[in-house]
Amino acid sequence: MKPAIEALAPLPEIPRKRYFAIGEVSDLCAVKPHVLRYWEQEFPQLKPVKRRGNRRYYQIDDVLMVRRIRNLLYEQGFTIGGARQRLRDEPRTEVTALPRPLPPPAPREPAKPAQRLAELREIRGELEALLKRWPV
Repeated sequence: MKPAIEALAPLPEIPRKRYFAIGEVSDLCAVKPHVLRYWEQEFPQLKPVKRRGNRRYYQIDDVLMVRRIRNLLYEQGFTIGGARQRLRDEPRTEVTALPRPLPPPAPREPAKPAQRLAELREIRGELEALLKRWPV
C-alpha cells in the first residue's frame, strides 16, 4: 500500500547545507531511513558519500533525486523498475538544483557611534509601534 497521506503533504524547503544526515533527508523527503537505504541499492543515481563508521551524508543533488524518486513512486504510481527506467531515460536537467546563493554583501564602513545610536532608536521606535498594534 502506498503512503497516500505523506504523498499529499507539502515537503519542507531544503536548507542550504553541504551535507545532510540520513535522518534529515528522511524528514525533508517524507521517506523513512530504511526506505532510503533500500533505494540506494535500487537506483544507481542515488550515491550518498559514506564517511567514518559507514555513515551516509547526502548532498543537495541526492536530496533532489530522493524527492524525484519519491514523486515517481508515490505520486505518479511507478514501480521500482519503471521509476529506474524513467530516471535512466530522462535528461539530467529535469532534476534541478536550488538557485545559487546570493553573493556576500559588500563590506561597509563601520558606522559612527552617533549614527549607530540613531539607527537603533529608529528600530526601537518601529518595534514599539508594532507592539502597540499587536500586543503580546
